[in-house]
Amino acid sequence: MAVCRSWCVWVLLCAVGLPMPARAVEPAPEEAKVMMLGVFHFANPGRDMVKSKVIDVTTADNQAYLAALATRLAAFQPTDVLIECERSAQPRHDAAYAAYRDDGAALDVNETHQIGFRVAREAGLGGVTCFDEGEVQWKGGALFDYIAAHDPDLKAALDAELASLSARETREQTTLPLPELLRLANNPERERENKDLYLETNDVDAGGGFVGADASASWWHRNFRMYANVQQAAAPGRRVLVIAGSGHTAILKDLLAIDGQRQAEDVVPYLMP
Repeated sequence: MAVCRSWCVWVLLCAVGLPMPARAVEPAPEEAKVMMLGVFHFANPGRDMVKSKVIDVTTADNQAYLAALATRLAAFQPTDVLIECERSAQPRHDAAYAAYRDDGAALDVNETHQIGFRVAREAGLGGVTCFDEGEVQWKGGALFDYIAAHDPDLKAALDAELASLSARETREQTTLPLPELLRLANNPERERENKDLYLETNDVDAGGGFVGADASASWWHRNFRMYANVQQAAAPGRRVLVIAGSGHTAILKDLLAIDGQRQAEDVVPYLMP
């Protein structure tokens, strides 16, 4: 009878509109935030179209700058640090990061170690995450073969343009300080210039085999896959730092800008000492 009486009182309260005991409501997680840091390759493997010498990041001044940069980037409070490496390389990077974090192992020259490892340790993270999809390669070989065979004027113009860009990059790498070089790697005009190189050849063989458009699409294809990995990491409530070559981030930033589920954080203010 006591149970019935309590139930009847509850029904009566509902019927007359009296306030019910409040239930705790879990707040919705905040929108994911993504910061993209475009870089030149500190240990330049020479695989890019535009080739140049690179600054020595191991000097005392540059090491001091990179250590301070890591502290500033860690203030973003990243929950994840994504780096440009294949997923198959994850165990190797896990071991290298653990050796650096736990035993003070020396850092390699590449940006993955010099920035990624430093930020992850400063932020108290267990590791970094590989997010590259390099099995999807740019189909540049077929494009340049076609141009060489069918359009010698275009080939000469492209060769001259790439030589000019390589000379400019070598000049900058040998004269500008590291903070300025990283700022340029994240400059919107330089990012537009990078993407425009692919549009310059996009119409090659248009109406035929579309070798130019297929080459362009193959590069965007790789970056769409990379962005899918960014999306997977950047779930609601996460704060993701993405470190990759500026040729990738130029496109990844475009995708982030139209992504209604994630918010972009500008990296440029973090770059200057």
